[in-house]
Amino acid sequence: MNKLKEYLIQFVGLKVGKHQFDYQIDNSFFEHFEFDEYNASNIKVDVLLEKKTTMLELTIKHKGTVNVPCDLTSEDFDLPIKGKINLIVKFGDTFNDDNEELLILPHGEFEFNIAQYIYESVILSVPSKRVHPGVKDGTLDSKALELLNDLAPTEIKEEENKDTDPRWDDLKKLLTDK
Repeated sequence: MNKLKEYLIQFVGLKVGKHQFDYQIDNSFFEHFEFDEYNASNIKVDVLLEKKTTMLELTIKHKGTVNVPCDLTSEDFDLPIKGKINLIVKFGDTFNDDNEELLILPHGEFEFNIAQYIYESVILSVPSKRVHPGVKDGTLDSKALELLNDLAPTEIKEEENKDTDPRWDDLKKLLTDK
């Protein structure tokens, strides 16, 4: 985590008010968390810190793309993502990060690292089912997609003139005679 020093926010020297921090995230950021699901990533993160006299309010927004394989065709594509989280930092006797929207730092702390919050925000903004946009609009030509279409179940149509047992016909009448 020593290589994530740029994500340390030292709030002691900041004046009361709003402060802006900008970060550019790529796959090297995710390597620190041993996460390798993305082929490539290009994400811009904007952090707005509002320092108040007794607490800090953070708004972390991100927008960009991650290159992932399609779950249906295994074709790689750039998936646009965006997200936002709000975090309140208060001060108390002991460190506590049990609540996802509230961080309690011990009195006397002068900095904290937001890398974990950025990581979680980005990971949670990627949908669990990733489908290539060409599959949705029908423009993607892929052997895997053709095979899926060939193996798709076909609709079975019942014959309307099919002979049925007359006992069942009498029971069906009971349902429609209400």
